[in-house]
Order: sequence, then C-alpha cells, then structure tokens
Amino acid sequence: MCYLLETVFPILQLLKHSLCLSFSAHWKCSMMKFDSVLAEVNGFGRFQLQLIFFLVIPRLTLPSHFLLNNFIAAIPQHHCNISFLDDGSIWGNLSTAGRVIVTIPAKDDGTPSSCKMFSEPQYHLLHNYTNITDIPTVPCQNGWVYNNSTFKSTLATEWDLVCDDRKLSRATVTIFFIGVMLGAGVFGHLSDRLGRKRTLLLAYVTTTVFGFASAFSQHFALFVVMRFFTGVGLSGISIITIVLCIEWVDIKHRTAVGILLSLDWSIFSAMLPVVAYYVNDWRNLIITTTSPLCLAIICWWWIPDSARWLISNGKVDSAHFYLTKCAQVNGREQFMADLKPEVLSKVILVENGNRKYSYLDLLKTPRMRRLALLTAIVWFGVAFPYYGIIFSISGFGINIYLTQFIYGAIEIPAKGFAFFTVNKVGRRLSQTSYLVLTGLCIFCNIFIPQGAFRTAVASLGKMFSESSFTCVFLYTTELYPTVLRQNGLGFCSIMARTGTSIAPLIIHLEEFWVHLPSTIFCLVAFIAGLSASFLSETKNIRLPETIEDVEQTRYEGRMLN
Repeated sequence: MCYLLETVFPILQLLKHSLCLSFSAHWKCSMMKFDSVLAEVNGFGRFQLQLIFFLVIPRLTLPSHFLLNNFIAAIPQHHCNISFLDDGSIWGNLSTAGRVIVTIPAKDDGTPSSCKMFSEPQYHLLHNYTNITDIPTVPCQNGWVYNNSTFKSTLATEWDLVCDDRKLSRATVTIFFIGVMLGAGVFGHLSDRLGRKRTLLLAYVTTTVFGFASAFSQHFALFVVMRFFTGVGLSGISIITIVLCIEWVDIKHRTAVGILLSLDWSIFSAMLPVVAYYVNDWRNLIITTTSPLCLAIICWWWIPDSARWLISNGKVDSAHFYLTKCAQVNGREQFMADLKPEVLSKVILVENGNRKYSYLDLLKTPRMRRLALLTAIVWFGVAFPYYGIIFSISGFGINIYLTQFIYGAIEIPAKGFAFFTVNKVGRRLSQTSYLVLTGLCIFCNIFIPQGAFRTAVASLGKMFSESSFTCVFLYTTELYPTVLRQNGLGFCSIMARTGTSIAPLIIHLEEFWVHLPSTIFCLVAFIAGLSASFLSETKNIRLPETIEDVEQTRYEGRMLN
C-alpha cells in the first residue's frame, strides 16, 4: 500500500501541476487584451516610428489644401480696364495716372474705385478733383486691370471674380469643405467596412487625381467640381491616418503620438506662406501642394493595416501577420512565435464577428447616442471658430503672408501646451478650457481696433483653437470603440466640416453688423466647451473595442498600469 502511494502521489502532483499551468495559460489568454499584446511587441518601437513617418508624407498636403484658398482666391487691388483710351484719341496722350483720374472715380482713401468708372472721360478732373459726386458712373465695361505685385495670378484674376462676382470666390471655400464633409462620411464608413489600409489608398488616389485636375481646369465651374472631389479625398487622409497611428500605439505613448502627428499641420501651415510667396501662380501652387501624394502612394505598400480592426472583424491571420512583422522590427519575435492566431482571436471579444457596423450603430444604444451628440457639438464648436479666425486673415491689417506665417508658427507652442495639459489634467478639462479660452479671445477682439495688438489677440485665440483641435482628434479616437472608431470620427468630422463650410458665409454677416460674425463664433465656442465638460475622461484608459465596452459604465474607470 505504501509502495502504491509512493508511486501514485508524484504522478498526481505532476498532473495537478500540469493542469494548473494549463488553466493558468488559458486564463491568461482569456484575460489578455489587445493593449497587452501591443505592449509585449513594443507599442512604441521602430515599427511605429516608421508608420508615423510614412503617414506624415500625405499629411503634408492637408494644411496646404485646407488653407489654400487664402492665396489662390485672394483678390488683389484692381480697377476698371481703361485700355480703350489707347485708340489714338486725345486721351491716348495722357499718362497712366492721368487716364485713371479722368475715367475712374476715387474712393475715400484716394485709391481708384474697384468696380465703377465714369460713363464718359472727365478731362476737367485733371485740374479739379473735388466735385465728382454728380458725375454719372457705370460698372466696369471692359473688365479689370489687376495689381500683380503680390500675386502673379489668382482665381479672381483668372475668371474676374470681383465686384458682383466676388462672393463666388468665397463660395469655392464652402463647396470645397462640403466635399470634405462628404468625404468624412464616405471614408469613415468605408474604413470600418473595408479596413484602414485599402481605404487610405483610395483616399490617396482620389486626392491626387482631382488635385491635379483642378490645377489644369479651364473653366470655373469645372474647377469648383474638381476642388469638391479633392476635399472628399483629403478628408479620408485626415481621419484614417490619425486612427491608424493611434490603433498601433500603446497606452503610454498614445498622447505623445496623437500630438506629434498633429504637429505636422502646424509646421506645414507655417511653411505654406513661404511656398506661396515664391510660387505665386495659383495653378503651380496647387500642383506643388498636391505633389507629396505621389510619394505617399509609393510608401503605401509599407503601411500595415490596423491589427485591432482586423481582429474585430475576424481577420485573425492577417492581424497575426502584421503583429509578427511589428514584433520582428521591434525585436520581440519570441512573443509572437508563442502566440497562435487562434489565441489571438480571443483578445477582442465581439458578439458577432460577421456583423457590419454603420453610422446607425451610433444611435442604437443610450450611451452611444449620448457620445455621438456631445462629440458632434464639440467638433462643430472646434472647427467653426477655428476657420472663422483663419478666413478673416485679411482683416487684421498686416501682410497676408506674414499673418499666415504667424498663425502657423503660433500653433507649434500650442501643441506643446496641449501635450502638457492633456497629460496632467486630462482630456475633458483640457478640451473644455481650450474652447472657452478661444471664445474669450474672439470676444475681446470685438473691442480692439485693427493693428498689431488685434493680430496678437487673434493669434492667441488661434493658438487656443488649435489646441482644442489637437485635443479633439486624440480625445474622440479614445472615446469611440474600435468597431465604430472610423464611423464615429467620420461623423464628427462631418459636423466639423459643416461648421467649416458655414464659417466663410457667416463672415458676410458683417455687412449687417460688423461684430455679428465674431459674436456668433464666440457663442458657439462657449456652447461647445460646455458640452465637452459632459464627456467621459479617457486619460490612461484602455481603448474601447466594442459597443458593449462603451455601454458598460464601469469601463470608464478601467485602467491599465
């Protein structure tokens, strides 16, 4: 009996030990989340740095195209074309200044009128300039002459978008951003349906084809259509690149990468006026700002798809392939060698792996509806005053190139400020504060006359506004679950581009009351700041993967140390 116990007991102990190890491994795998897997393969190594580099290349074009209208649609000084005086009549012997005096009425500041001319040349004005109120005038009869000292050519000089047609120039901005708004919806949905990588290539090709086509347009209507579709493609680049980066980075470095990726906007915003100064023909400027996409299309072959999205959609083998590549580049091959695809399928638990998500899923459950409503208000309130400030660039009394450079340069410290605050005080308080401070700067500028001080306050408002834009991309990406992240970001981008499209039209309200646009921009910023205060905090919290994660209130406090 004793011999039997001595023989069987070690076998039972060994069996117990094996069962415990097996159970422990199974338990570990069942409890493992994607962020844990990402941490094991190094969530911020050479692989992630290469990805950021490849995605920065197409993002070169974003600020260039979004702010392009300030330069390609600029209206230089102009007056009626009076070349008919060169017909050999007595007026042909006059100097250029003399011809202007006898044919074009002067404005209060002494410069020639931009849109009117005398019905007949007034020779007596060469000797007496004082009484011209009774002289009949007519609209320009033979087109316009433009001052080309600042711009070699613009949309205004190409198609005479001045005087009665002046608003058509502003309309191109609105139509472009309507395209951006549509693109946010289309590419947000396609990215969650087809995957990040394939949809990103479609965005590249769309922007490249229509960007170059707009530069070669020979008719204004065709140009507007091409700009519309350029905006559609650019929107896809904007929302997919940020999500793809965030989904490949671990929790510890998520804030840094979100801020770093948005820093390219500020740098290239500051570079745009330098480029526009030397490339002052509107067609060549569009070609120049679109060209980086040719390189981006080549680099696309080395961009990985999102492993998070692949697992969420049942494409475990593809996710295992990209995670293995990440581990190899980051020097963590052993971990992926031990992690089989069938184990990886349990990392993200989805009720129905074959389910296809759409924008309707944003409204089907209570907490998702609340999240969609609040983020929609916040995004509208971020973009609306931001572009309101940008599109008022010519109203601050100094050189357009210098003003745009200041606006771009001021965003660089804004990024550092945003990085500090979102890390120290969290996303929610930072987002709320940025919006309120933006509104305060706009409000203060109502009472400041044009000049350097007004530009300084406007630049400060631009800095806070840019900080809010920087934060909202990162914040929203963290709020929405993986299965709906691109749909959510697409929906929010639609609301932002709605605000962007309306902003240039709101500026026209200054015809009724000069401070009305600023008042509206200010109020919207305050309302958006209030809405941001009701969102959940996401600092140091694992990214939600499913709708169920968002609906479970206990998820808000779940952290990964």
